[in-house]
Amino acid sequence: MNYKVKVDVSSIYELMASFMVYTSKKWTDDMDMGPQWVHTVNNQLSESVRTALAPASSWPFDDFDVLYTWAILRQTGDDVEPFLEHLMHCSDDSLFEISSPYIPTMTVENAGRIRNDYVPLLKLWYVHYFKQVEGDIKPLIEVDALEKRTLLTKMDPENLIEYASAGLVVENMPEIETVVLFPTVHNRPMNLFCFYTNMLLIQYPVDIPEEDHENEPPMCLTRMTHALSDLNRLRLLRYVADKPKSLTDMQRDLNQPIETLRHHLRILRVAGFLRIHLGNHNNEKYSIRPDGVAELQIFLESYIHL
Repeated sequence: MNYKVKVDVSSIYELMASFMVYTSKKWTDDMDMGPQWVHTVNNQLSESVRTALAPASSWPFDDFDVLYTWAILRQTGDDVEPFLEHLMHCSDDSLFEISSPYIPTMTVENAGRIRNDYVPLLKLWYVHYFKQVEGDIKPLIEVDALEKRTLLTKMDPENLIEYASAGLVVENMPEIETVVLFPTVHNRPMNLFCFYTNMLLIQYPVDIPEEDHENEPPMCLTRMTHALSDLNRLRLLRYVADKPKSLTDMQRDLNQPIETLRHHLRILRVAGFLRIHLGNHNNEKYSIRPDGVAELQIFLESYIHL
């Protein structure tokens, strides 16, 4: 591979991921936590905090790309509070200098706006929500990151990324020099990725230990059976089984709207049945993930005690 892989871990990433999920409500239907988590958090937060956080729901989603560059290049260690304090006291010019090499469209004014808008709300989110769950999450992401760093000495970068993300394939892309992997819990089982100049950032999910209810199927099996419960998704799996296909291919051959296809692809992806072959400019292609198909049999046999 022409790129190197860095496995990074910090509660800062988890803080941002949880804040993004809560404020945007994006993808909650496809996440293990589900919309119920938002309702639960709302009940925990005071009305004044909920009111303060509400405007972030309409802010540009690309702002998180900037926040993540500041997290990647942090100089204050891995703890949340020193990082946020550092951002709050940085000049607009300094924040611009950190992110502009990776985001060519970045401006000094935008750097200042994002800092002024987000840092106070991230502080609120940390104090009133994240601080209470950080102690449970931090060991999970740290142990997982250690495992991935160890595997990096034994696996080639492409296979490690595919394994960690359960299906993201990053082939040779001359413009990418570094791939940064970081684990999070709140987004599970979703992957988020962002292309920067010379760098690709990938968030991959870490499963949390499930309570052992003898008669209840594990979450991974529930995802899989849900994904296969729709005939359109079964046909879609068959369609991509021979070779990778793009959304354009699918729309042409399957005669379905793009949004419908995206919906089905997302459900198949979080169940572990699809690979995404990443390319720049939203030029991804999809193929079947044999490991996911094999895991279905393993999980099903284990649950029904065959």
